Amino acid sequence: MTTGTAGRITAKMRLGDRVFSTSTIVAGSIILAVLAAVAIFLIAKSIPAITAKPGTLPNAAPNFWVYVGPLVFGTVWAAAIAMIFAVPISIGVALFISHYAPRRIAQVLGYVVDLLAAVPSVVFGLWGVLVLAPALTPFYYWLNANVQWIPLFGGVVDAQGKTVLTVAIVLAVMVLPIMTAICREIFLQAPRLHEEAALALGATRWEMIKMAVLPFARPGIVSAAMLGLGRALGETMAVAIILSPAIVISFMVVTSQNPNTIAGNIALQFAEASGVGLSSLVASGLILFVITFVVNAIARYVVGRRKAFSGAN
Repeated sequence: MTTGTAGRITAKMRLGDRVFSTSTIVAGSIILAVLAAVAIFLIAKSIPAITAKPGTLPNAAPNFWVYVGPLVFGTVWAAAIAMIFAVPISIGVALFISHYAPRRIAQVLGYVVDLLAAVPSVVFGLWGVLVLAPALTPFYYWLNANVQWIPLFGGVVDAQGKTVLTVAIVLAVMVLPIMTAICREIFLQAPRLHEEAALALGATRWEMIKMAVLPFARPGIVSAAMLGLGRALGETMAVAIILSPAIVISFMVVTSQNPNTIAGNIALQFAEASGVGLSSLVASGLILFVITFVVNAIARYVVGRRKAFSGAN
């Protein structure tokens, strides 16, 4: 023990403490350095595309923003539809595992969910194009014939089912395991005293979950949703295998004219790209990088606003 300049007593720094402290600082610095290096690389390689003259960009786009606009729309649109499917289902499955299922069934379901997270994306893509798309095609025709007054289901139906809705369903299945696993762990950490108090006051199990579990887990649910959204935004192989892309901005989800995603476009075009075309792909990757960064920043802000909620376990 030593006495500091302000009269405070401080512990003597041992060798192990110095090594651990230095290691954490180095690890954090490496992460920041890699992130900065990726950003600098993307910006440097993107300049030729951003400053390119009209007619030199792919698809005869007059400027880079016209070229990347449909790709940004397709990326956000497919991911948004996927999250509409995935968020409520993941919360429901996680609640069933944590608060409703018997212990043995909950353990088995937990293992299955964890195993699904390890399935390669190309497998999901093959399942989507060979199984899901043909199975959904009759349903797409039914939607188009009966509820085409809803703009989403208008247009000419893709006979093979290779639509943005099929892609969104596959993306939802892909992000379900990790979102469910995170929500499950958060629900299991809910304050036991709060749950028992709600039940003791006569609340039903659902009322107890609504009053004690969900408020506690809200930051974790937001984090799980943002993590799933990040994977949906950046998914490549499943989108490239399933989607029939076009250079359009369309909200219709069952037609053959589907907006492509940034990641899918890079995967399809990178092998043959060169010059300004290659720079355009890198620049679109920079846009995806910025979108992902903004999504994570918003998630951190939302979680930070609600982190004051806590309870005794």
